[in-house]
Amino acid sequence: MYNFTLSAFADEIDPSLSKQLEILKAHDISFLELRSIDGINISKFDLQYAKEVKKQLDDSGVKVSALGSPIGKIRMDEDFDAHLDVLKHLLELAGILDTNYIRIFSFYPPKGEEISGYRDKVLERMQKMVDTVKGTPVILLHENEKEIYGDTAKRCYDILSTIHSPKLRCTFDPANFIQCEQNVYPEAYDLLKDYIEYIHIKDALKADHSVVPAGLGDGNVQNLINQLKEDNYQGFLSLEPHLGNFSGFADLELGEVDQNKEKSDEFKFAVAANALKKLL
Repeated sequence: MYNFTLSAFADEIDPSLSKQLEILKAHDISFLELRSIDGINISKFDLQYAKEVKKQLDDSGVKVSALGSPIGKIRMDEDFDAHLDVLKHLLELAGILDTNYIRIFSFYPPKGEEISGYRDKVLERMQKMVDTVKGTPVILLHENEKEIYGDTAKRCYDILSTIHSPKLRCTFDPANFIQCEQNVYPEAYDLLKDYIEYIHIKDALKADHSVVPAGLGDGNVQNLINQLKEDNYQGFLSLEPHLGNFSGFADLELGEVDQNKEKSDEFKFAVAANALKKLL
């Protein structure tokens, strides 16, 4: 028995919201982590469009678990003030779409440089983002991601423990840790468990860092899920298949995507969803 709530990045099913909702319901998933619709990233939704999306969600009975925003996925030499304005816009969208979670990252270094040298500036930016959401219901969820400051468990802990705010919590992603040569369970989990608010479900292979269905890689996802049950985790497990290319993927990865990779679709999503359900 478990108390998890399943969610998913439905834009990996199909660009259209109607198809996303159809397939989510077929898999008995009643939440989505909203990242894009028709190739339009959540950060570029205007308020009227968000209201139209919310009506379609309400009509289908699907709710938003989090906004899968790109906040923090810029280089340290890019315009942060403009980026902060995007976060303020996302706060308005979160209100319309009825979610208290916005996924964020912790910045890339300038080209040719190492992010480790930007630790203090990263933390300054993270604090400003936390200050921006104070007085709102929103909690920022930092996701570990390759090549940003918060890539390894140690540096995620550095961010979370230094800021130490209930407004900044952790989205824990096993596959991303594997791609950073980080042991997922028990090492990363034990270090970060007091800050974990949200889980992404995807797995990866140490050998080539390729993403595979949950349980088929080196992320120790089965033991992670067993530990979450034991710890009475009651939050979201958000399925992020990444088994194929999809609209907007290149923008998320700074253009570094294998263009020959097969297209993501409802069938690859089904493989990922069924793999997760076996682990549950």
